[in-house]
Amino acid sequence: MEAWAIISNHYHFVAHSPDGATSAESLRKFLKHFHGDITRHINRLDRVEGRRIWQNYRETHLTYEESYLSRLSYTHNNAVHHGLVSVAAQYEWCSAAVFERACSPAWVRTICSFKFDQIAESDGDL
Repeated sequence: MEAWAIISNHYHFVAHSPDGATSAESLRKFLKHFHGDITRHINRLDRVEGRRIWQNYRETHLTYEESYLSRLSYTHNNAVHHGLVSVAAQYEWCSAAVFERACSPAWVRTICSFKFDQIAESDGDL
């Protein structure tokens, strides 16, 4: 897992596929189990049966380095984008603070320099 952000009504993450993977198939399988487990848990907490929680999601197998770096920036800065904090590292439900501690200041500046306001789905394989 390279980057993650959890917001009250959605989440984002950027992760590497297993070695040798050439599509997002492993991600689809993971998300099917992940969403199923989380849905069952939340429905149990709310004492609701059969409610769908994860309805609109998509997975993308990133094939372009620039798209990957833009999505890292987008994910780290998602809480800022939604007005929850003014500095990404202040948001405890994302990886921005860990990223800033683990990486050189030059690498952090490089990632943060990537614009994410025009990310297109077509930048990767669906």
